[in-house]
Formats: sequence, C-alpha cells, structure tokens
Amino acid sequence: MSDIKLTPPAGAPSPVEAIKLKSKGLRGTLAEGFENAITGAVSADDQTVIKFHGSYQQDDRDRRAERELKKLEWAYSYMIRLRLPGGEVSAQQWLGLTKLCNENASGVIKITTRQTIQIHGVVKAKMKPTMEWFRDLGVDTIAACGDVNRNVMAGADPTLSIFHEDVFRFAQGISEHLLPKTNAFTEVWLDGEKLTGDEPEPDPLYLKHYLPRKFKIAIATPPHNDTDVFTNDIGLISIEENGKFTGFNVSIGGGMGTTHGNPETYARLGTVIGFVPKEKILDTVWQIVAVQRDFGNRSDRKFSRLKYTVDRLGVDVYRAEVEKRQGFTFQDAKPYNFIERVDHYGWQEDHNGKHFCTLFVESGRVMDLPGYPIKTALKECAETDLCQFRFTGNQNIMLTHIEKEDRVALEHILAKHGIDHTRFSNIRKDALACVALNTCGLALAEAQRYLPDLISKIEVLLAKHKLENDPFSIRMTGCPNGCARPWAAEIGFIGKALGQYNLYLGGNSTGTRLNRLYKESLDEKEILQTLDGLFEVYAKNRSNGERFGDFIHRTLDFGAAA
Repeated sequence: MSDIKLTPPAGAPSPVEAIKLKSKGLRGTLAEGFENAITGAVSADDQTVIKFHGSYQQDDRDRRAERELKKLEWAYSYMIRLRLPGGEVSAQQWLGLTKLCNENASGVIKITTRQTIQIHGVVKAKMKPTMEWFRDLGVDTIAACGDVNRNVMAGADPTLSIFHEDVFRFAQGISEHLLPKTNAFTEVWLDGEKLTGDEPEPDPLYLKHYLPRKFKIAIATPPHNDTDVFTNDIGLISIEENGKFTGFNVSIGGGMGTTHGNPETYARLGTVIGFVPKEKILDTVWQIVAVQRDFGNRSDRKFSRLKYTVDRLGVDVYRAEVEKRQGFTFQDAKPYNFIERVDHYGWQEDHNGKHFCTLFVESGRVMDLPGYPIKTALKECAETDLCQFRFTGNQNIMLTHIEKEDRVALEHILAKHGIDHTRFSNIRKDALACVALNTCGLALAEAQRYLPDLISKIEVLLAKHKLENDPFSIRMTGCPNGCARPWAAEIGFIGKALGQYNLYLGGNSTGTRLNRLYKESLDEKEILQTLDGLFEVYAKNRSNGERFGDFIHRTLDFGAAA
C-alpha cells in the first residue's frame, strides 16, 4: 500500500470555496437578488450559489453583439435542471412539465445525458413561479447542479434483469441519502421558514464547504451499460448471484472533463475497488463522498474532481480510508460482463408482463420537427394516462409500465404522428450531444444544433463505403467539460473554437475503453475528409464483425496522425 500522507493539496482555497462558506447554507443573497427587477442577472457570488439549487445563469449568446450595439445588458435567463433519480416521471407530471416549459421557458425540454431534463430561457421574474410549479408537480431541482452529489442514474431498460426495479430504487435511495440538509431551497423559492441567526443547519456530510467539485453516481445492470457507469465518480455495477440481486461492484474515479492546452488534465474511467452487499451500499457511497470532501483539491478547480484525488492518493490508499470509515472491508469484485450500452428502441415486455416503448429523441431535444412531432405525440400519450415516462442516459424517452391491453392506444398515437425509430440510421440513434451554443457559457463551439447536420453528411460517407447499416458511437460537445461523454465514444468531437473540433477515436461500444486524440482543430471539410479515408480503410481491412472503434484501437498510429 502507498505511504502517501492523507492530506489535501497545499494552496490557498479557490474563490468558490469562500463563496460556499459565507453562503449561509446555500442561501447567499438569492432572495434579494431575484427581487431586483433592474437587471436580469444576479451577483457573481449568487451565480455560484444558484447552481446548488439546480440552476445556471445563462444568456442568449446569439444576441450578445446585437444587445451590446444597442447598449443593453445581455439577454439573461436561467437554465433549470430537475433532480430525477433514475429519470422517471408520471404522465401527469409530464403534462405539467410540458405546460410549464411552454409558458415559462423556451418551449424545448432537453433530456440530458444524466437521465433527467432541463429547461432553458426562464427569465428572472419567472424563476420563483417556476420553482413553485415544480413543487406542485412533486419534483424538485435540489442538488441537480453544484459541488454536491448530482442526479443519480440507473439503467433504464427493465427487460434485462428480473431485479431491475429493485436496483432502480437504489438510485432514489442514494440520492436522498446524499442530499444537502439545508432548507435554503424552501426558504428562497417556496416562502419557507427563514433561518434564524447566522449558522446554517448542520450537515454531517457536506459540512459548510460542501464538496471540492461536482460529484456523479451511476448504476448499471449487466450486460447493459447505458449509464456509462465508469465515467462517473462512483460507478455501481449490480450483481446477480444464483438468480438473486446481492449487491454492487464499486468503481471510483471516473470523470470526463479536461482543459484545452493543459495536459495535466485528463479523462479517466473508474477503477473497480471491490464488492459491497446491497444492504451496506448507502454507507459505502456516503463514505466515498466524505473522503473526497476531506482530501479533494480545493485550491485549483481544474484538479478537484475525485479522479485526481484517487490518482494523487493512490487507489489502495483511498479504498483503505473508505474501509476504515465504513467499518468493513470490500469483498473481491464479482464477475460481470457488459456487451452493449445502446437503447433498445421500440416495444419490449418485462418479466411482469408490463410493456415499454423507447422513442428516439435527437440530441435529447423534445420539440416538434417537420415530420417528427415528438413533443405533440408525447403530450397525447400522457393525456391517456396509460403510461409513465422514463429518460435514458442516451437522451431518449421511454413510455413505461403499460398494460398489454393499453398498448394499442399508444401505438395508434405514435403511428399517427410518424414516431418510428426505423426511419433513422444507427449512427443517428446512437449519437449524443450536449447543449453548447447558444446558451452554455462554457461552449466554444456548437453541439446539439450542429451534430444532426454533420450526421447527415457522415451518413453519405458510410453509404459510399457500404457501412450504412453498421453501428457507430458518435458524441459531440462544445467544450472539453465532457457532458456528452465524448471520450467514451468510438468517434468523439470536442469543440475547440467556433466551427472547429478536436477528433478523438478508438473508444469501444461498451464504455470500457477511452478514445484518444487523433487530430486537432478540424473544420467540417477536414472532419469529413479524415473520416472518409478512415472508413475506406476500415471497410477493406476490418475483421469479421469488428467495430470501428476496435479496429482503430488495433491498427491506428495515433502518434503519426498527430
């Protein structure tokens, strides 16, 4: 075992640490700031605090130049993200969310890569009414963003295991177990009882300074890895032994974000540290979070994710500290196997006789498109009250828990609106994209608005090489923050500047191998030329059944390409 001393990195705390400490349990001056009608923005400090409430201040970057020319402040608004462990809502909740989005936001519901939804374009005056609307629907946004544990993912497909629902419930249990204890959310948005004095509510997990950075947890049920479990700070792999669900293999240290031009930052897949029985997993995840709280980097936020703490301390040291705190040792990891991570589109039936239907939502944007009015179709499905709705980690939506006799009515609605996944290519259905421009303040390039057009041009290349029916994993982000998990794709595009992307190649189809940088700062013409050449070589030289990512990993000289 490593003899590294268990101490956090040296250095003065970052400014964000001071903001958290003086926020009075995440209250800051949000209440006063949202009463100020003179500006659409809030203070710089409150822009940090509001993240813990599930929201980011944004502006319409397409209109910045126009606004500045007219000497107006930027067109500020707010993105709000829901906390939905496992990603499920009722039909009535979906109807309410659709109405809310139409009246108080942009009208587009965005399914995120973390199995929840977010809405954009909520102006300042509508923030409090929107939060109240969420309350009335029985949902919340607490800890959907910020330096805390965020939305907990769980495998969406109910047909892969007879104990799927048992595993699914752990997403809710873990989320509740790791929630901040502050009443700030209720106080700021819902006219709850105000804090008396200067000391916030005690929080045994987050204390007063919360975590060094965001924290993500996902659960996967083999053989399906639709949550990309190893890209998370904590990955939980549910284990079946002799037909029974017994517990989880635990991985730590996954994470996607990097910084352009800083080779000391990197993407990392989680390391499996052992098996924990299911009745002990809540304590284990709590203690893993607590160790990161105590020893994570609070000086430089570029190095504050758990992956850097694990690599700095060493996996063995980190595991030993968790074992000391939880009072028991990890068992040896149990055997498991992942064979895929794509969504199974169309209709399926689980072992209880319930029917499910997975629908394609391009880039996770629930909006009516010419010939594909998915938003209208979903509204009509919800109005029947014959199903529930579940979001997937691949940015799609499932109609769930449908009785056999009710399936025909929903099939009729979908057929009437032409909602048929077979119309789309495999690469389009397997592609992921983050929000990026025009609202994300971190974006350097387009993603969700551009990837569909780029896919159309890649489809032409695939047809040219007779690869149009082959599966490919393609993911695009507008910056290296990694929200669409591009490093875990066979083909990853990461925005470098407007119209330019770094091209990463060689990941695999199961999310168990990262890709590598192939070429930098490519425009569209260069992207298509590069892929055209690679597809030609792949089509001629691949082994029988070999995926593109595996072929690239096996044959390509990345050093020569760079």
